[in-house]
Amino acid sequence: MRALLFTTGSPFARAVRIVLDELALDYERREEITTPSVEERVAATPTLQVPTFWDGDLTLWESGLIVEYLLSTYRQNGAAGLPLATHAFRPEFEWHDKLVFATIQTFGNAATTISQMRWSGIALQQNAHLQRSAEKLFRILNWLEGQLGDGDGFVPGYVSMQDIFLASHVRFVQARPLGIELGLESFARVSTLLERLDERESFKANPIWWWEPGVVAYEPDGTPIYKKDAGSR
Repeated sequence: MRALLFTTGSPFARAVRIVLDELALDYERREEITTPSVEERVAATPTLQVPTFWDGDLTLWESGLIVEYLLSTYRQNGAAGLPLATHAFRPEFEWHDKLVFATIQTFGNAATTISQMRWSGIALQQNAHLQRSAEKLFRILNWLEGQLGDGDGFVPGYVSMQDIFLASHVRFVQARPLGIELGLESFARVSTLLERLDERESFKANPIWWWEPGVVAYEPDGTPIYKKDAGSR
């Protein structure tokens, strides 16, 4: 049996769910809408983070590791459009592909740190560390723009793990009022890649929904329902 534990708003978990759909794998969705206790979370992973993935007797956490496992274990079942890359890292470009992926994950970590601090009442303009984190986003996008070919993703001819995670992280930033305008019009290759990925069925099936403390459910269109709203129904 396969299962995935994830929170609704996590861009890291969204990337894993997209890959699961690209591979046409059935799995149990263990979705957390409200914030769990430490005891509940540690029962799944000592990192206290999501996603966590179960495949039979195997338990994995950390989104990149989960996707690397999925790509090495399962094969795509003929999804429309560009095929999913069969390797997380191409043998002939291993260190380059790993560097690109690590840099994309740094983007995601910086973005989610800004978001989490906002929930705690600390705005970007109030904290030098958060401002530095925001600066990372622009510097990373500029570097990634130079790694992309015209009309290609990070692995030409395929949809790669790097493509999927970058799209999940960038769209996460755009969907949240973090006080950050990424200015994607300045990054034409990144923009073209993301627009193409948005049209894939796996991306449409796993939309970005707003989440923050107090959200307990969603309307059918993804509009969040807050605890006080739910109590008044």
